[in-house]
Amino acid sequence: MNIGDRVRLLHGNEEGVITKISSGGRVEIEIEDGFRIPAMKNEVVLISSTERTYFKNEPEDKSVVSETFSAKANNQSLEAIYLVYIPLNDKDHSVYLCNNTSKDFVTIASEHYGANSQTLISEKIAAKTSKKITEKSIQNFEEWPPLLVQLFPVNPRIEKTEGAFERKVKFKANTFFKSKGKAPILDKNGYVFRLTENAKEIDIQELNKELNSIVEKKEQSFPRPPKEIDLHIEKLTKNHDLMSNSEMIKLQMEVFERNLNYAIASGMDEISFIHGIGNGVLKKEIHKYLSQLGNIKYFQDTQKSRFGYGATLVRIS
Repeated sequence: MNIGDRVRLLHGNEEGVITKISSGGRVEIEIEDGFRIPAMKNEVVLISSTERTYFKNEPEDKSVVSETFSAKANNQSLEAIYLVYIPLNDKDHSVYLCNNTSKDFVTIASEHYGANSQTLISEKIAAKTSKKITEKSIQNFEEWPPLLVQLFPVNPRIEKTEGAFERKVKFKANTFFKSKGKAPILDKNGYVFRLTENAKEIDIQELNKELNSIVEKKEQSFPRPPKEIDLHIEKLTKNHDLMSNSEMIKLQMEVFERNLNYAIASGMDEISFIHGIGNGVLKKEIHKYLSQLGNIKYFQDTQKSRFGYGATLVRIS
């Protein structure tokens, strides 16, 4: 039983895709509409392709294509830009952009982490070629950040101007694991997505305004936060008694992210966040967020005498 397997609960009607496998024999299953439910391994059973064929009158085909991915994608004459995940082994996948069109595109692909982002590629992808942009582990599927792909057509001669477009992708397990197919250009089996579907056109004039505003913002000053930020909920709001646990965590993370961004923008070398010990959920979320940033030298538990390891020191590069 692996991440991506389709399963059914033994004592219920629910079925879905495994998105997480934990120690102790627990799994997390994404059912329809993106809802996730926990279960024990011995409470679920794999749904085989033979069973699907028998009960749903579907052809037995290992290359089952998602409803959101047109079956025409396997016809390599269809001109489009594709995002493709090709397995390297049972866990790791190479991620490619496949330009199955007759036009070159200047391409920017970036992963987004809240207010931060990391550019994976920024270069031209020629017509009828592919470009590897990164690698991803299925084991960390739930932690994959949103991927933004921006494409600008290249006109080497005077011809009709085509609009630039972009597509932001954040997968749900039920969509991703059903999108098996053969990748154009690469001619390999994997998970295939046509980016030109539901793509949003880029307004070049608006883009220029945004770029100009970025230059102006660099000249702006940012508030310099204190060197220690207390994230205990009673320090942040008087109404915490009326809040759910998820609402409290959301508020604490918003204060953490805002002050971290201010610390980075104002040129601080370090900042500490006091989160307490508690059940460790807030500390785990903070460390998970920090581990995804490229402009952090390191972070560590700090000031045991004052906080009992209930604080995290962040060193900014």
